[in-house]
Amino acid sequence: MHRARAAQALLFCLLCAGAGGSARAASLPHLRFAHGAAQLIVHGRPFLIRGGELENSTAGTAAAADTVLPALARRQFNTVLMPVAWDEIEPVEGQFDFSVLDHWMAVARRTHLHLVLLWFGSWKNAFSSYAPRWVLDDPRRFPRALSASGAPLPILSVFGRRTERADATAFAALMHHVALLDTRRQTVLMVQVENEVGYLGVGGRDRSARADRLFAGPVPARLLRTLRARRRLPWRLAAHFDPAGHSWPGVFGPRADETFMAWYYARYVNAVARAGQRQDPLPMYMNAQLPAPHQRAGAYPSGGPYPRCQPIYRAGAPAITFYAPDIYWPDFEHWVQRYRRAGNPVFVPESRLGLAADNALYVFGQARGFGFSAFGVDSPLLPPDRAEARLSAVYRTLGRLASIFGAAQQRDLVRALVLRRTSPSPTQTVALGGYLFTARLARNWFTHRMLERTGAMLVLQRRPNVFDVLGRGLEITVRRDPDVDDRIAGIAGIAQLRRHAGRWIVARRLNGDQSNQGRNLLLSPQTFHLYRIRLYTIP
Repeated sequence: MHRARAAQALLFCLLCAGAGGSARAASLPHLRFAHGAAQLIVHGRPFLIRGGELENSTAGTAAAADTVLPALARRQFNTVLMPVAWDEIEPVEGQFDFSVLDHWMAVARRTHLHLVLLWFGSWKNAFSSYAPRWVLDDPRRFPRALSASGAPLPILSVFGRRTERADATAFAALMHHVALLDTRRQTVLMVQVENEVGYLGVGGRDRSARADRLFAGPVPARLLRTLRARRRLPWRLAAHFDPAGHSWPGVFGPRADETFMAWYYARYVNAVARAGQRQDPLPMYMNAQLPAPHQRAGAYPSGGPYPRCQPIYRAGAPAITFYAPDIYWPDFEHWVQRYRRAGNPVFVPESRLGLAADNALYVFGQARGFGFSAFGVDSPLLPPDRAEARLSAVYRTLGRLASIFGAAQQRDLVRALVLRRTSPSPTQTVALGGYLFTARLARNWFTHRMLERTGAMLVLQRRPNVFDVLGRGLEITVRRDPDVDDRIAGIAGIAQLRRHAGRWIVARRLNGDQSNQGRNLLLSPQTFHLYRIRLYTIP
């Protein structure tokens, strides 16, 4: 054991030297912020992640890559989010095995796919089920979090210093290997550091001896300075914030437990991310398991990177590039905008497959995001269904628009909306190019019953008075924006487009009953299509 610790320490020192990481930084995938949005730049061009996340165990064998990745490529994905587990790459302390990852990267290249690596290190969904056996078997070196009753939990304590060093060493080894293997190809675009961190247990805080001592002691000066300097804090922090307090409860009141955990998770993850960035400075992000309505901290992972904890993570984890929500709740748009208002680029790493196509349009259009991913796209329990077909159709069309879509996003020439039968209003409106596009769910003309429970559209302005609309399940009316002028607008023509021989051609011209006598754009109720609509205005 002594030799293993010595070998680990030596490897950590060698890796942290970072020979070669800085040389790649200028040409690596990176985020570019401009005009109120962020774009992922790959090989010098904006890149949209049309993603899907694998189920947790899929990437555990090399052979799975040979069937899973070609199938996803055929279904129009361009990026796969795949776990890399600590227990798989370092089954024996100080001995690393990257053979499975190497095969996945090779197959990804052959199938023209990119990868986002998900580091399942100390925590996955708050638990420590992906830590190596040699970590789990040694609670003296790698302590567990304690419950309010003092019982050990199946969760590594964020206050374990040797755990932090071991995790950072393994992650640095991973990133060093990726840098050696991926210098020019840029197969790997980003890395998620840990997975949905936070403390699960009554009270929302680790009760280990070291945690209790720190909790009763002063709040770190760095955190206090950062919070004092902010003009505006999330109200959950601001309501009880007293920088003159002498302990965590004195400064943060009833929010002390979760704030305390957020700070120490941020510091831990920062150490892990920093070790990896010295080897390969790819964008690194954290994801969050969002709380259900009315849940208390501890019922959900307390101290995760939620919007209310963003000021704490910004202070404690500067190595993390951004934070992203895993959204499984119905209020998808609400969570996207909460993370966007907190200063994050828009990327959704996990979401429900059932509504993925609609939500992808919202991310890329209205939120001007650079990436979207549905979870479990490789599930052997789910045969191909309508939801997957819809997502493939959206991804296919966005891929064919890739040459112009990045510039349209940057110039703020895209909009989108999602409408559901349960939406508070029966209509939604977006403004673009001097026009208002108002949508309602498509209805049967004779019975007036809604044809679908949901509908979605993305609008892209090609040039003045010419717009492309990608969508389904909606009736759309167009009028002049009264904030621009008081002219009257009308529809001059509608064409349903399809791709042929590398260019867009007209598949159908829609008029008469198919356009409500020129008054509406009627999107197919079930299938996503691309439409081109030409408008006119008169005084």
